[in-house]
Amino acid sequence: MAQLVGLIVSDDDAFKKQIGKMLRASAIPVSVVEDRVGRDGTAPDLVIVDTRGDASSSMPNIERLRASAPGAAIFAVALAADPDLILQSMRAGANEFFTWPPADEAFHSAVRRTATRREAAVGARASAVTLVFFGAKGGAGTTTVGVNSAVEIARLSKRSTVIVDLKPGLGEVALFLGVRPRYSLLDAIDNLHRLDREFLRELVVKHKSGLEILAGSDQFDRPGAADGSAIEEMFRLLARQYEYIVVDAGSQINSVTVAALYTADTIFLVANPDVPSVRNAQRLLDRVRQLGACGERVRILLNRAAEPFPIPPKQIEGALGHPIHHTFPSDYKTVSTALNSGVPLALAGQSDIAAQFDRFTRMILDPTTETTSPQTPKRRVPGLERLASIW
Repeated sequence: MAQLVGLIVSDDDAFKKQIGKMLRASAIPVSVVEDRVGRDGTAPDLVIVDTRGDASSSMPNIERLRASAPGAAIFAVALAADPDLILQSMRAGANEFFTWPPADEAFHSAVRRTATRREAAVGARASAVTLVFFGAKGGAGTTTVGVNSAVEIARLSKRSTVIVDLKPGLGEVALFLGVRPRYSLLDAIDNLHRLDREFLRELVVKHKSGLEILAGSDQFDRPGAADGSAIEEMFRLLARQYEYIVVDAGSQINSVTVAALYTADTIFLVANPDVPSVRNAQRLLDRVRQLGACGERVRILLNRAAEPFPIPPKQIEGALGHPIHHTFPSDYKTVSTALNSGVPLALAGQSDIAAQFDRFTRMILDPTTETTSPQTPKRRVPGLERLASIW
């Protein structure tokens, strides 16, 4: 499904907060904007209008919104399901009517219908697929998995693909790919008013695989807390220019990574089969749910997994209450050689781990591709008992 751009029209901050949380919790990623027309001139796909006050002023507002954004879905939210008010709202141009507070399932169903209509619209350009790679802990191999997946997506799909390094100061995406960037994502978020295709060509570095790289900042304090909204808008603008956006989000929850999680079609949580990593993964899954980012978008990736497993995958799945989407083997020598040479695994020659990235990427490009979980021995593991005591 395509990412939607949403606008909330209300003078009530509590209303904006509640509706914004509901939009974030949808299985369809929704980028919430403040203006009726974005910086790139695009109108919102979805508008939620607070009609709980004076209907005489709300109806003309809906009419103006319908005139300025004829293709948008407009949701009217009122205090009661008054038949006359429903009729007035529909005549003014509203597509959906809800009473306050909207029921979750009905609201999310309406968002899904909006996404379906947008995709079916004649001439509608599909928004980018945004894939966020987030580590359960530092050193889990998040950058390795994200970079090699991005290279394979660009190489196999032949579609426009960009990888964004969100980590301040210590981002390593450019290093992993053996390139020397002149600019970073700070140049992008500080110049959002210029962020068109021509300006992007100046900011990104193109890898020989076809992948484009928006490098991480060399400043340790940026992007920071004040940049969260700019990061979210940057992703919305990138979605107009690329077909795939891959994000290395590191392993810290902050306003910047939260902005990435909100815009993600899929969140890949990278974990290792050890107690600290599994514990952190469980806490991060809880945090993602608390933030309102839909848990349906999360996929668990088990990295550096080799038999005999320190903790078998089946027991990890039980501890997390979440299935393992894909498992990458432990191959330190091959990965280290590729990193030190600046050549991604897919271009460094045949190896088992390169074959795994090929298979994993084909699953992304074609979700109907089947995968199988590794066979695990049925045995008790002391680490899980320790994990239970920690929780």
